[in-house]
Amino acid sequence: MTNRSVLRDYTREYKKKTPKSARMFGRSARMHVGGVSHNIRYFDPYPFVVKSSAGKNLADVDENHYTDYWMGHWSLILGHAPPNVRDALNNQIRKGWMYGVVNEQTMLLSDLLSRAVPVAEKIRYVTSGTEAAMYAVRLARSYTGRKVIAKVDGGWHGYTSDLLKTVNWPFNVSEGTGMVGQEKIISIPYNNLEESLKILGRHARDLAGVIIEPVLGGGGCIPATPQYLRGIEEFVHKNNSLFMLDEIVTGFRFRYGCIYPTMGLDPDIVTLGKIVGGGLSIGVICGKDEIMNHADTSSRKKTERSYIGGGTFSANPASMTAGYATLYHLKSEKSTYARINRLGDYTRRELGRVFDGRVIVTGKGSLFMTHFIKDDTVEITDSRQAAQCDTEMLHKYHFKMIAHDGIFLLPGKLGAISAAHTESDIKKMIRASEGV
Repeated sequence: MTNRSVLRDYTREYKKKTPKSARMFGRSARMHVGGVSHNIRYFDPYPFVVKSSAGKNLADVDENHYTDYWMGHWSLILGHAPPNVRDALNNQIRKGWMYGVVNEQTMLLSDLLSRAVPVAEKIRYVTSGTEAAMYAVRLARSYTGRKVIAKVDGGWHGYTSDLLKTVNWPFNVSEGTGMVGQEKIISIPYNNLEESLKILGRHARDLAGVIIEPVLGGGGCIPATPQYLRGIEEFVHKNNSLFMLDEIVTGFRFRYGCIYPTMGLDPDIVTLGKIVGGGLSIGVICGKDEIMNHADTSSRKKTERSYIGGGTFSANPASMTAGYATLYHLKSEKSTYARINRLGDYTRRELGRVFDGRVIVTGKGSLFMTHFIKDDTVEITDSRQAAQCDTEMLHKYHFKMIAHDGIFLLPGKLGAISAAHTESDIKKMIRASEGV
């Protein structure tokens, strides 16, 4: 039986199980662009419509239940609706959920962040990772008086126009029309220090900074080597540019705090999101005093400052409360990391065994992604290699598990293990993979 006919069979099975979702998504498609509110949430023939979630599970409107490894764009490290976060939110909502002014909840969360993240000498909250990255590079340009920002091929920093470049393969093709400012964005190859330094050297005079994910998220769940990051940082600091780490995915994912201290790094600015919001909207720019204070409008004239703002819903008490409850739990129960990182190691090892050399499973800690390899690929160290794998087969594999096995990974994306998952859940996923 060919892959195409297998997919057709699972599509029939999926449609049979999700008739209400089909009708409801048809309604959504009439009201929303593409039927969704985030491009990657669509998959063929239509995404199921969720009714509720709890722990490791999603339930759709047709009463199907799925063991979830998408976990709210990887933000739900404690699982869906964990009791401690739910109770904290219930208490806060009785007091109000939108103040629009300074509140104590912000200070409580910032106290945890500043103690856990050494570079967080000053903090500014926004409501998304996109905003955090946008403001970080603006601050770098203003502080240095330079214009060029470097990112890596396959690096994802949200939908801000200038950084939405070289995200998807082929990297030399624009991600879309209508974007401006990209002439001041240069790209360097991930995990290739020699070539990256050559490119940076050609732009050294006007280089404001470099922004990098320590583990590529959307680019293939690929860790950077410490040597690569240290080499980039050394060049950047010698050049009086800023070294920025996008830890929106990695912050508080592998340990209590960021990953960069384990690599001996000294970033100037770090962006955070996802986990630190406890499942509610958040983005964080944090950095060294001297740099962050460059955005202080109370003491600087227009000609002397970076205007990084915030937003109507920035530092709202609900997000601050959910973030605090999540981080406080992680701080108190640090064994959580040992357990979910161990499950991640087990997942990567067993998926590699099941597919018997036909896949490479990338990731770190509790993150994993399966790549169906072509030809003689032996390693995946950058997003170009990831893009040249059999992405169609990956989508089919993920869809098979959705339709047939009650396991949800957003087709084509990496998986995240939460504190709500158990070893038996992982074994269920391994058995489902054996049937591919």
